Amino acid sequence: MNSDYRPLLGRELDESGIDELLTEAGVGVLSMSADGVPYGVPLSFGYDGDDNLYFVFLGSTTELRKETYAEQSEVASFTTSDISTDGSWRSVIVAGPLDRITPGEWDKAREAMIDNAYQSKLLAEYELQENPNVWTLGIQDRSGRAIGRQ
Repeated sequence: MNSDYRPLLGRELDESGIDELLTEAGVGVLSMSADGVPYGVPLSFGYDGDDNLYFVFLGSTTELRKETYAEQSEVASFTTSDISTDGSWRSVIVAGPLDRITPGEWDKAREAMIDNAYQSKLLAEYELQENPNVWTLGIQDRSGRAIGRQ
C-alpha cells in the first residue's frame, strides 16, 4: 500500500474505543444477504455492553424484506460511525449471526435500546407483543478505526 494513503486509514480502536462508540452512536447500517443479494438498512440499535446489538424492525412491508434477509443471512454486519466537523472520525464494524429474540429476552433488549438507541424514549412505552419483531446480532467479530480525537 502506498504510504501516502496510510494517514487516511486512521488508527485501530481498542476494545474500550469500540465499546464507547457502540454505546454512544445509536444508529448505523445493518447489512445482510439473501440468495447472494446484499441489503443494507439504516437502523437504530441498542448495545448491551457485551456481545449483542438489538434492533426493532419497524415499518415492515408486505414482503417482510428485513425479516426475510435476517432469516436467510448466515452472518450479518453492522457499521456505525461518528464524524465531526473538525475532520476527526470513528467507525466500528461488527459481525455475527442474527436471531429474533424470544419474549423472555425482551427486557434485556429493551434496556439496551433505551440506553442508546435513536429516539429511545419511544421504546419505554412499547408494549411487548406475543412475538416481538426484535432481532439481536450476536457479535463474533469486531473492529474499529479512528482519525483525530485520542
